[in-house]
Amino acid sequence: MTHTTRVSLEPAWILHQYPYRDSSLLLEVFSREYGRIGLIARGARCARSRWQNQLQMLRPVALSWNLRGELGTLTGVESRGAVGIIPGRQVLCACYLNELLLRLMTRHDPHPELFDAYGEALMALGDNEEQALRVFEKRLLQSLGYGLLLDHEFDSDTPVQGDRLYEYQLERGPVRRQREGHEGIFLLGASLLSLQREELQEPRACREVKRLMRAALALYLGARPLRTREVLRQLSVMSRAGQRGVAATVAN
Repeated sequence: MTHTTRVSLEPAWILHQYPYRDSSLLLEVFSREYGRIGLIARGARCARSRWQNQLQMLRPVALSWNLRGELGTLTGVESRGAVGIIPGRQVLCACYLNELLLRLMTRHDPHPELFDAYGEALMALGDNEEQALRVFEKRLLQSLGYGLLLDHEFDSDTPVQGDRLYEYQLERGPVRRQREGHEGIFLLGASLLSLQREELQEPRACREVKRLMRAALALYLGARPLRTREVLRQLSVMSRAGQRGVAATVAN
């Protein structure tokens, strides 16, 4: 006989929700002590649902559920406060983090340290978007067992030096180079050390680390592109086009 697990008021985030049958929702939940969980919120789409407006993404909640098999049944919801994310690009960035978790985490695999890192990333998006995203990506890979070597050369175990140029070999680490080649991921040592310290302030470090993290994540995401990444790319293109239009207007 299948055992039923009853969980009461577990700290959690709702990563995504889907319509389920006539009036319910299927919630993809990231909980601190139980990892990623699939929960059915019965009747949640009804006008008189007891969970009206409570099952929102990007809001810290405490959830109760009964779990028997792969999916659980939601039995309670309480708010744990709010995250100060304004509408717009920050919301898309938060959805990007959610998509990474949905694509890379398996269900019922706890990662408490990653749960904490996710909450920190959401709160940091408004202060330094690039740093918040790159640091979370780094912590995600580390939590899943794919951590990056950042402070030592792969082939000699020599400490990385800030003024040296390195080629980052995926699933290995940085190797010192004299000049950039036509292929490969090349970074200054200072950029690698900035990611190691989780302090990304310099524009060059942000560009180089972004290229590294995109390549590192691609190893595990597979061929299917991230939808939120494409939306963010399109927004950046539109923003640059708008800025050129404003500059042309001013010049004329």
